[in-house]
Formats: sequence, structure tokens, C-alpha cells
Amino acid sequence: MEEILNEPKVKIPVQILFVDDDENILRSLKRLVIDEDLGVITANSGEKALEILKENDNIGVIISDQRMPEMKGVDFLEKAKEIKPDSLRILLTGYSDINAAIDSINRGGTYRYITKPWNDEELLQIIREAVQRYSLIKENKRLYEIIKKQNKELKLWNDQLQYFVQEQTIEIQNNNKELQVLNKKLKDNLKNTIIVFSGLLELRDKRIMSHSKYVSEISVKVAKSMNLSDEEIESIAVASLLHDIGKIGIPDLIFLKDTDSLSPEEKKEYMMHPVRGQSAIDLIEDLRNAGVLIRHHHEWYNGAGFPDKLKKDKIPLGSRIIAIADFVDRTIRKFQSDNAIELTLSKLKEELWIRFDPKLYNLIEPSVKEVYSNFLPQTGIKEIELYPKDLKVGMVLSRDVRTGTGVLLLSKGIELNEANIENLNRYYKLDPSKNGVFVWVKS
Repeated sequence: MEEILNEPKVKIPVQILFVDDDENILRSLKRLVIDEDLGVITANSGEKALEILKENDNIGVIISDQRMPEMKGVDFLEKAKEIKPDSLRILLTGYSDINAAIDSINRGGTYRYITKPWNDEELLQIIREAVQRYSLIKENKRLYEIIKKQNKELKLWNDQLQYFVQEQTIEIQNNNKELQVLNKKLKDNLKNTIIVFSGLLELRDKRIMSHSKYVSEISVKVAKSMNLSDEEIESIAVASLLHDIGKIGIPDLIFLKDTDSLSPEEKKEYMMHPVRGQSAIDLIEDLRNAGVLIRHHHEWYNGAGFPDKLKKDKIPLGSRIIAIADFVDRTIRKFQSDNAIELTLSKLKEELWIRFDPKLYNLIEPSVKEVYSNFLPQTGIKEIELYPKDLKVGMVLSRDVRTGTGVLLLSKGIELNEANIENLNRYYKLDPSKNGVFVWVKS
């Protein structure tokens, strides 16, 4: 298991293949991506490009012209799909070749088609999105292989644990004198097993490493501040560590998506994980109270949550505490600035009475500040949200900017100029986003 956890991830730049019989166009395309972290390969014919694809393993994006003398772009992309099915394929075509573009989508599984002459900024953004999508596909496959190895290890651990418990039970029955010692050992093993399992869950998503640890730390602090019993605090500690255990059964493609982007069928599958989490530990009698808390940690204070549509005080207190701690930890990781705690608590306030119990806010606030004051690095910058009309030239985007319907306008890290700001003001009128524009400023 140690070998799996420490498996190295070597980052190899994605390669992009440009195919065009015009050397001037190939040179233009190479100049376009000269500052990108990409390996660039060119070919002046479809036949040569197919040979290149057979010899190179990490070609993730293919951009081909339609009009080439010996092999049309559509025919080339169809053959390229057979050789590199995971690659993202883009067709360059003139306005008169729209039928060819449609044919490339149907036959070659083309990701996008771009009309000539192209807009450099638009084409570069499409290339970045294609590279990101290809990287995600490769990462999903890598994680899937790791998870297969982990599942084998987990089965072995489970078998060994069951055997160990049986052996200890026999000793307890035959030797009353060692009863206390063995009981303590079993409890310690159970606690360690819970900690191990909570850590293994997070291997599926490196973005939330130690998520369960921080959710548990905040939840326990709040529970203690309410003077709950030792038994209640113990149940909350276990449930917060294992609150996402039901996600083991969620397919990778759903697991790695943002919940807001799930289809109705995917969301239905996702919403089963609290029930699966309860079922996973229900056979262990000492964990049944924790299982109830796991089941209900996605219920909303106004009754709009899942799986049972409970509301207000009908939701177990421990579940209400864990729900807030879960939200806080997931939200605070999105902010890379010195005011991350402030921004997170502001987002939390917006959800009071809707998702969360307003009575818990005054208890959660000091716990969040205590837990994250040492966890968050000092960056010297703050993140603020502005309306497009309030933006200034030179500001740097701290998040991607999308329209209300999800179209990417500008990527995180771009320094704004007058043209950017003018475009943002126009798009926010045409297709308003529910958020403003997030930028970094010096703290």
C-alpha cells in the first residue's frame, strides 16, 4: 500500500500536431503556441502525420487543414482517431467547407472546427481547453489504475482485519483477565482503520487532500463548544472523517466533475453516496450512530437537500455541524489569497437559513479562524469580486470568467487591458453571469 500511495506522477508536456501542406501556415501555428508548455510537431501531409502519430505516444491535440492535395483533413482525422482515440481533433476549414466540418464531426469525432482565417486569441484559447481536456482524460486513466491497485489492497486489509477481530474475540472469551487490554486495542485499531480509510478516499481527488481531517477538526471543536456528551462527540468525529466514504462507488467521470455540471442522471447517481456511506459502516454496531450522521450531511436547512428532504431540527445536529464544516473546507480551498477565511465565511453567511442552521454560525466562525489561520499561506494578495464596470487596467484575474451560459471568456491569470474590460462589460449585458469578476489585489 505504501508503494501505491507514493507512486510518482511525472509531468510530460502534451504534444500538439499541426498538419497543413502550406509551410507558411505551419510556421504561423507554431508561433501562436511558442509560449505554451507544449511539444510541437508539424507535418505537411496527412500520410506523414499518420506515421508521426504511430511513433509518438503523447500527442494530445491534432489540428489539421481540410484542403490538402493527397488526403483531405476529414479523411486524415478519421484515421487519426483510430490511432489516437483519446486525442482532441480540430479541423481548420474555409466558410465554403462547412459540410466537410460536419462530416469531420460525424466521422472523425472532431472536437471543434475553426473557420479560416482564424482569430489568434480564440484559437489559442481553444487549444488550451483541448490540452486541459486531454490532460484530464489521461489523469482519469491514471487514477483508475491506481484505484484498481488500491481496491486489491483494501480487500486484503479487510480480510486481514476480519481475521484479526475473530482471533481477538476468541482470546477475550477465553481470558477475562485481558478483556480491558484487548478491548482498548480493538478500539485503537478501529480508530486507526477509520483514519486510514478517510485518507484513502482522498487519493481519488488530490485537490482535497486532508479534507476529511479538517472537516473532523472543525466539527469536533464545534461539538465540544456546545458541551455535547463524549458519545455524541465521538460519533461526530467518526462521521466527519468518513462522511464521503460512499463516494467510493461513484464512477470516476462523475467523481471528478463539479456537482453543478452533472447531468440529471449523473446527479441522481451522486446523490446516492450518503446512503451508501451509511450502509458501508452499518454492520459495525459501534459506528451506527455515525452512519446516521453520514446519511444526512447533505440535507438542507430549508428541506431542499438529500436523500430524505429533512429540514431544520429534523436534521441530526451532528449532520448539520458536518455539513457546514464540509462546505467551509471545500470553499476555502478555492481562494488563494490572504482573505480566504473572510471570503469563505461571507459565502457561508449567504447560505444560512437555506442550506445551513443559522444558530451554528457563531460557533463555527471561531473554529474556522483557529483551524485555518496556520493552514493558509500568506500570499500578500487578496481576492475581491467586482462588477465589470469597476475593473481597472492591469488587474489580474484570480478565476476563469464565464458567461451565464458557461462560455469561457477569459482564463485565470490574465492581466486585464482596455479591450478585455470592454468585452467583459458587453458580455455581462448579453449573457449575464450570476457572479462578478474575481481579481487579485495587494493586501
